[in-house]
Amino acid sequence: MATKYSDLELAINTLVTEFHKSADGGPTMNTTQFQTMISKQMPGFAKTVESEEGLSKVLQQMGVESGQNISFENFWSLINKQAVQMFGASQKDKSVKCTCLLQ
Repeated sequence: MATKYSDLELAINTLVTEFHKSADGGPTMNTTQFQTMISKQMPGFAKTVESEEGLSKVLQQMGVESGQNISFENFWSLINKQAVQMFGASQKDKSVKCTCLLQ
């Protein structure tokens, strides 16, 4: 019997798969690979990393040092920030606050 995965499990699988596919199967990706993946997989966020200034700011927020490649951990911190932002923007009941932080 095939296992039925939840939407959340499928989404996590997609994130992991797309990261490694964009990194050509490696453990990290360079900034060009990162920008390409973001433009394909996160078009709503893609404009943020189009400019050098925007890319530098995002890399800094992800904890990526200058000249360093992007690890999945770095990428996951971006996903965390985006999820918290999207949650905040979509909540009708503003008394519910997401205090999720990646440690």
